[in-house]
Amino acid sequence: MTHWWEVATADQDGTPTAVRAVAYYRHSAQDRQENSIPIQRDQVHEWADKNGVEIIKEFADHGKSGLTVEGRPEFTEMMEKWVTQRDDFDYVLCLDVSRWGRFQDIDRSAHYSAECKKHNKQVIYTTIGKPKEDDPLYPVYVQFERFRAAQYSKELSDKVWRGCVKIAEQGYWAGGSPPYGMQRLLLDEKREPLHTLKRGQRKGIQNQRVTLVGGDSSEAKVVQRIFQEFVELGYSEFRIAEQLNAESIPSPGGRRWGAGSVMARLKNETYVGTLLYNRTTQKLKTPCHINPPDKWVRTPEAFEGIISLEQFLKAQEILEQRRRKYDPEHMLGQLDTLYKQ
Repeated sequence: MTHWWEVATADQDGTPTAVRAVAYYRHSAQDRQENSIPIQRDQVHEWADKNGVEIIKEFADHGKSGLTVEGRPEFTEMMEKWVTQRDDFDYVLCLDVSRWGRFQDIDRSAHYSAECKKHNKQVIYTTIGKPKEDDPLYPVYVQFERFRAAQYSKELSDKVWRGCVKIAEQGYWAGGSPPYGMQRLLLDEKREPLHTLKRGQRKGIQNQRVTLVGGDSSEAKVVQRIFQEFVELGYSEFRIAEQLNAESIPSPGGRRWGAGSVMARLKNETYVGTLLYNRTTQKLKTPCHINPPDKWVRTPEAFEGIISLEQFLKAQEILEQRRRKYDPEHMLGQLDTLYKQ
């Protein structure tokens, strides 16, 4: 029996030739299901076997976000080297719309499907199935699934952010690289110290926590030296940077010190033991932007700092006096006084 989805050609023995397809699988880094892709593969193969479709090539992106196609090499290869350049298959199989991608602009998801259609390949989400010809509701349903996939990422991002805020309010490090001169300390479920975490290491158990402690002693001494020279000796950030470079002391980025790098240390409240969170925002692969101070989550005395609060406050006072000195209104007031004199 020839199914309606099978091509009209036949092998030499008269057996109808099954439609050929490639398959795409994906799971994100947040997906803790290590067997996600094997499970997707089993389900897609089950659909293909049931419907007489032969899978000739499989693509799988492990631990990759579906928000964009950037960073998904298997998806890119499928589109650029198979969909657009080969004509020996008809379908692109994917378990569901979310595996295809959780694009925040749902037109992006539709764009890649349309690109397949442009090259005579049809994207089939096997949980939905192949649509009947001229089915007016199928595009509507797929578009709704694209919206659901995008909305799931938004809701998950908001939940993760709120969880991080709560962790920060409790005085624990919510993620990211520690500042220069500090390092992360892993705490067990009872909040007892376990060991420090190296760059790139993460906690393995959900209810473990991370705090900050003084890091490399040489880096901590550099931070302490910056505050001492700025507060007690009255050195400018330019002079401090010049002396650090003269002594071949690498900056936090491993390069030469600049006045900006010195200022960043002087303004960082983390060095007195205050935990700061939400200073910047970058959600769902959007560009990073700096939040105003009133949006920051600030938890004082969250851990032991490497700079005294008194010294930090003196540094801020000096910076504020300097800012006030060059404030336009202040300068106009001084000029007005000079003019009257």
